[in-house]
Amino acid sequence: MTPSLPAAFLTVPLAHRALHDVADGRPENSLAAIRAALAAGYGIEIDLQLSQDGCAMVFHDYHLDRLAEGTGPVRARTREELRAIPLKGGDGEGIPDLTEVLELVDGQVPLLIELKDQQGEMGVTDGALERATAEALKGYSGPVALMSFNPNSVAELAQQAPEIARGITTSAYDPSEWAELPKAVCDDLRGIPDFERSGSSFISHEAGDLARPRVQALRSAGVPVLCWTIRSAAEEAAARAFADNVTFERYLSPLTS
Repeated sequence: MTPSLPAAFLTVPLAHRALHDVADGRPENSLAAIRAALAAGYGIEIDLQLSQDGCAMVFHDYHLDRLAEGTGPVRARTREELRAIPLKGGDGEGIPDLTEVLELVDGQVPLLIELKDQQGEMGVTDGALERATAEALKGYSGPVALMSFNPNSVAELAQQAPEIARGITTSAYDPSEWAELPKAVCDDLRGIPDFERSGSSFISHEAGDLARPRVQALRSAGVPVLCWTIRSAAEEAAARAFADNVTFERYLSPLTS
């Protein structure tokens, strides 16, 4: 049986890459940004990449250069090496691993975890990041959900962590914005053909494309629709006509009691 998305994911806005603001010393996906989201009462969305030694690291990019005081691929460094590399714009904290983040969040708010595609072109996964994620989550009892742009990763999560809600991160897949993907792959993924095959229970869709008939058909069928990434109150108001919750950054989404 496919696990349902916990109800908290539909009521608490989700801070994109945690509540980050480098002007205040809180880089994206940092422990500082996670602490700020917890203090404010927001849900948290984070990203995972794989270390050289098979650990799930909380980091968005495939390379270190933009976000950290290092260069080269994340996968070329071990967990301990990555934890020692400071994030740019922070107070010296390194790249956290998933276990650290789970210990910090400790079920206080919903935690949405996106696994970045490790195979390229949304291909068949080798299962390494999915296994590392499932291992870290053993015994975690807070509201948590897993997702990936790669439907093959979501299907693998159904095998590795069958009890945890999972979904597909979805997009308009404009080929001009997805230069790393062949047009045929974009054309295929745009229709969300793998929703049932992957054992998904929700999607998180590109905010500017929420009116797409396939997205709204899923929502009409009772599938929760989250969206990314909202950057203003006006964008949020528009998105909420088509989505059940928002992933936000650069402003503070209103919390309801």
